[in-house]
Amino acid sequence: MISYLKGKLVIKEPTHVIIDVNGVGYHVNISLSTFSEIKSQENILIHTYLHIKEDGHTLFGFSHESEKKMFLNLLSISGVGPSTALMIQSSLSAEELKQAIASEDVKTIQGVKGVGAKTAQRIILELKDKIRKEGLYTEADKISSSSHNTLRSEALSALTTLGINKSAAEKSIDGILKNSGNTITLEELIKLTLKNA
Repeated sequence: MISYLKGKLVIKEPTHVIIDVNGVGYHVNISLSTFSEIKSQENILIHTYLHIKEDGHTLFGFSHESEKKMFLNLLSISGVGPSTALMIQSSLSAEELKQAIASEDVKTIQGVKGVGAKTAQRIILELKDKIRKEGLYTEADKISSSSHNTLRSEALSALTTLGINKSAAEKSIDGILKNSGNTITLEELIKLTLKNA
């Protein structure tokens, strides 16, 4: 129904953005890889998918058409809803996800919070041929760094939005920051926390 939005980024958070399109603000849920790509932009074109269910309409946004295509592929799997699909795309980079499916690496996909062994196996079984044929996800993830306090608060906000217990997330984030020095990005920090949570 809404294929893309083109407008000004008013709010940028690791889990969502608000885009002003001719005076109307659209709340769009995004993955961490999309956040990494768009966080330095002011004006944007973002590919969208509108998920409709009884209790609401939710927009999901993607920096690349290929990311949206993978999201829709994940949604086609029984037991994978939009939140799980977004969690998978936030926990694994495009290349990691593509590689895990193509090489039938159940353990990597199962490592994503909320994805059990059966769901991971279904994802691989139903998508491996598509991945191998289409070569989905060729864009490399871009990396950026920021200060620890900002990094910590942005990561905590994203993780609590994703449903992780706040105190568990804080403990895990602090441990990762302590061991990583100044070299970790927000995306890496959240991925590591998701794996440890």
